Amino acid sequence: MSELLVVGSVALDSVETPFGKVQEALGGSATYFSYSASFFTGVHLVATVGEDFPEAHLKLLEDRGVEIGGLQTSRGRTFRWSGQYGYDLSEAKTLETQLNVFAEFRPVLGEGLGRTPFLFLANIDPELQLDVLCQMKERPRLVALDTMNFWIQGKREALRRVLAEVDVVTVNDGEARQLASEPNLIRAARAISTMGPRTVVVKRGEYGALLLTEDRLFFVPAYPLESVYDPTGAGDTFAGGFMGYLAAQDRVDAAAMRRAVVYGSVMASFTVEDFSLKRLTRLTPADINERYMAFHDLIRVEP
Repeated sequence: MSELLVVGSVALDSVETPFGKVQEALGGSATYFSYSASFFTGVHLVATVGEDFPEAHLKLLEDRGVEIGGLQTSRGRTFRWSGQYGYDLSEAKTLETQLNVFAEFRPVLGEGLGRTPFLFLANIDPELQLDVLCQMKERPRLVALDTMNFWIQGKREALRRVLAEVDVVTVNDGEARQLASEPNLIRAARAISTMGPRTVVVKRGEYGALLLTEDRLFFVPAYPLESVYDPTGAGDTFAGGFMGYLAAQDRVDAAAMRRAVVYGSVMASFTVEDFSLKRLTRLTPADINERYMAFHDLIRVEP
């Protein structure tokens, strides 16, 4: 079993869907990722929060076993995001973004973190992602990166530089098409793989996930749920399950990648069943195993 490092955002989210709303709930890419991955292996979190960040949220992460020594407390207010979903839960309408202390975030890898064998660069400025890679004392066994349309459009050159240095990229279908300038999703994934990452994971929300590795395709549907309350953080939870499983197995071969995509889908399917991390706080390893087997039955076809 290997340990895992994530660098990203920790935030306070205010979210409204047709099924309810929450105010200043725990959120952020690194939060969802680390909480999800912690069900599989040891996770180190590097991010920043303000002086107003609730102690209860820190305790929630620590109780889950997430190592938060790299979580800086900066002078000012915590990063806040406010969003709203309609009955089409595939995309949020951003109502307000307050970067606050996150605007000045400069990740610093403390003692020992520069040798962590599995690294996830969550959705932050690609120049910061590059800086984190430069701080690594040893080249990690596996480096994965997430990004978004804002960086694809605004910092394409920096993004291309960091893409050339990573092994895996996780993007949603719209971002894949935008990054590759290619409307066909399969061709887009192949084009992205020529930019550096030999493995491309396309997160497709309610339509599942697509994996391209070693020029072979693998597709997993989304788990069929009758109740979906809040999709916020589902992609980061997916990435946490995906990377957490690989780190726990200490394997990065194609077969392990396929299983990791299913575990990522399993974790994401739990997240959307409640707001913020609420469903994950009630999760057990038995729940994860049971849903993994349900996925296995879902996609298995007799020869």
